[in-house]
Amino acid sequence: MQYDLLIHNIGQLILPKETTRPLKGEEMKQLNVKENAALAVKDGKIAWIGTNVEANHLQTKESFDAQQKVVSPGLVDPHTHLVFGGSREKELALKQAGVPYLEILANGGGILSTVEATRKATEEELYEKASFHLKRILSYGVTTLEAKSGYGLDPETELKQLKVVKKLNENYPISIISTFLGPHAIPPTYKGKETDFLEEMVQLLDTVSEEKLGEFADIFCETGVFTTEQSEYFLQKAKEKGFGLKIHADEIDSLGGTELAVKLGATSADHLVAASDEAITMLSNSNTVAVLLPGTTFYLGKDSYARARKMIDEGVAVALATDFNPGSCVTENLQFIMSLAALKLRMTPEEVWNAVTVNAAFAIGKGEEAGTLTIGQHANFVLWDIPNYMYLPYHFGVNHTNSVYVNGKKVWGRNDHV
Repeated sequence: MQYDLLIHNIGQLILPKETTRPLKGEEMKQLNVKENAALAVKDGKIAWIGTNVEANHLQTKESFDAQQKVVSPGLVDPHTHLVFGGSREKELALKQAGVPYLEILANGGGILSTVEATRKATEEELYEKASFHLKRILSYGVTTLEAKSGYGLDPETELKQLKVVKKLNENYPISIISTFLGPHAIPPTYKGKETDFLEEMVQLLDTVSEEKLGEFADIFCETGVFTTEQSEYFLQKAKEKGFGLKIHADEIDSLGGTELAVKLGATSADHLVAASDEAITMLSNSNTVAVLLPGTTFYLGKDSYARARKMIDEGVAVALATDFNPGSCVTENLQFIMSLAALKLRMTPEEVWNAVTVNAAFAIGKGEEAGTLTIGQHANFVLWDIPNYMYLPYHFGVNHTNSVYVNGKKVWGRNDHV
């Protein structure tokens, strides 16, 4: 057989475990790393994996010397708010001065300012802005990510966001999974009429489904936003209409959102800073992935991070994500999140890599398509300018990506972007 591409002289090839469910507990501590390895691609898919010596006998149209670099699957970011209008840098100084968020909100700032900017922006303007961020995300080694709506809070703008996501998915090499997050906050015009707003979002599910604009439905279950009962109503309706389920749960207060996620068989429960011991036990007995967002805790200047160590030790499937958004985590850099996970969540390098590859893929329902490097799977992989896999979370705040491949084709290279 003649292969299309051979990557040889790989120092370390990271091969997360091939599995039919997310890795849990002790499994997350195990990372298959092949030394002095090589891989071959044919028709856009991984066709052969072996040693550098064995690669000498292969026939290939193109060969690339990895020069002992580390190679991993393309990273997966399972929680982003990619499409939004405007920015909120002026709020940083207010936060530093101790101005409460509710006061910022009352003066037209906070999430409502992003909603206003997103409503005013045209679809083309949102596409252009999101494209800028998406290219940067790709440069950090991400080849699959999730993107939520949620900055419209009205049918027209929510659909506008989702249409932008669909267009981005069609035009860029990154695989984007779309999530409808209509109930992200309560619009001022619906204060005291939260049930009416929620019903409007439930009705919008039909259009999202018919126009194939979203695979998942999500809701913000939190004090001052939506109750556990309201969240269950919305998610149950979404489930009946064929959506996968995700939930912003227990970010600030332990309301039972995590328990609800397990009860409804949600694909993931996200944030979980305040998740109770009982919730962690329930997660450990399920395949619902705990998507942790340490960048948000860091950016908001809080001291209490999600209890990743307890979760993993008790058998929970944990994934990591950026939560890229304009208000509470303004970074596209999943590599930085990997470092935060090591420093603040006390996760081992092996756990960190599993959390941004195989488990992150399962957190968005793509466990059999992304997050691993196996024969027959799409050849989405990254070459890293690091001496070994432990180095990346250790050396923080920079971009370690050398080059990114999607379906066996290089789509980003450091030397291409000087």
